Amino acid sequence: MTENRRPILVDLFAGAGGLSLGFEQAGFDVVAAVEYDPIHAATHELNFPYSKVICADVTKLSGDDIRKAAGIGRRTIDAVIGGPPCQGFSLIGHRILDDPRNSLVFHFLRLVSELRPRAFMMENVPGMATGDHHQLLDELIEQCDKAGYRVRLPYRTLNAGHYGVPQDRKRLFLLGARSRERVPEYPRPMTFMPPSNGGGNGRSGSGDPMLALADATPGPTVGDAISDLPNIEEHEDLLETDSVRITLNGGSAYARRLRGDTVDPADLSYPREHDRDILSGCQRARHTEESRRRFAATLPGTTEPISRFYRLSASGVCNTLRAGTATDHGAFSAPRPIHFVQPRCISVREAARLHSYPDWFRFHRTIWHGFRQIGNSVPPLLARAVAASIRDALGVKPAKPKTKYTLGADRLVRLNMREASAHFGVSATVIAPRRRSVNQASR
Repeated sequence: MTENRRPILVDLFAGAGGLSLGFEQAGFDVVAAVEYDPIHAATHELNFPYSKVICADVTKLSGDDIRKAAGIGRRTIDAVIGGPPCQGFSLIGHRILDDPRNSLVFHFLRLVSELRPRAFMMENVPGMATGDHHQLLDELIEQCDKAGYRVRLPYRTLNAGHYGVPQDRKRLFLLGARSRERVPEYPRPMTFMPPSNGGGNGRSGSGDPMLALADATPGPTVGDAISDLPNIEEHEDLLETDSVRITLNGGSAYARRLRGDTVDPADLSYPREHDRDILSGCQRARHTEESRRRFAATLPGTTEPISRFYRLSASGVCNTLRAGTATDHGAFSAPRPIHFVQPRCISVREAARLHSYPDWFRFHRTIWHGFRQIGNSVPPLLARAVAASIRDALGVKPAKPKTKYTLGADRLVRLNMREASAHFGVSATVIAPRRRSVNQASR
């Protein structure tokens, strides 16, 4: 082991930074994060003030471009990570093998080949390994071998609920390393989860052959994650703003860790200076009275029949949080879960807790962008587990840093698309403008 050296990484398709945060918590330094969407790039810049955010299309970037922007010269990069946009082979909707978005998978591999990291990690939807898309994955693995990288096979679909996240969320992971490096193992499950309806113990029927190999412990529930958070219905101003001044107390061990009240010995991330008495991401949705009536009549652990929104159970886990579609694909809002007590959809902060983001992490102040950022991201605790396996394979043992960082300017999560584009010096039409649907008020 190389003591105290913090390995460095490049995060492609970085979004708001779920993977970046999980890898930082495992001891990595994010030297560069590439993100196409200016709104997401600005959010990443706020949360990772030490990292270089490159707001650009990966198809137009070279490895040398990234090295130059990050100011790392010819330093050896320890890992390149990323989740190429996956709509082309999502199990939700139509799976189209020739979807042009699938080409981004091969641009990911191209940049791995050019940057020559010691290891790489690619994540995607489980649908990437189904049907005709299996051919795409097989071809990708073959190209990895030609590029001088060995892949850990069989690749794995990991469920965030088995890594301390109170959410039933599956993602496919592909780990690889240069031919002379040790190839990382996929992490074994750490927790088992109750089903989303709160019954049983979640051990059986998981479909994960690794579950029996782990000395798994009970994972957190929805109640553990969000019961300590304020009743946003009591704060009228949250109809207009996303932050509330409040001091949180009590709650589960999971909640106290995400608040920063207790020390997480496995968290090797940089401490963030922030006002602990301000809780962001709490903006209220403007539900109609009819929607509230339907939500109130829906039992926890069941689906409201008209909206198809799932009502959370305090003793279960959350269903998969989805992002909805970007503006260039209709700007449709994804179904948001209904709170298990209050007749409303959960807030961005509640979704963040269910995704394992700490309370200091900021999201765009609007509900739509905030949920997109969470739904598109890998839960940090799942990312941390994968990152720890890569770290150990690389033979490094980083220490908890003493340096503290202050979060970036608050305005970065308040920018509209035009303002965010101007901030990065890119076209304001790089992402098509949003068209609001007529039924937004009921959501």
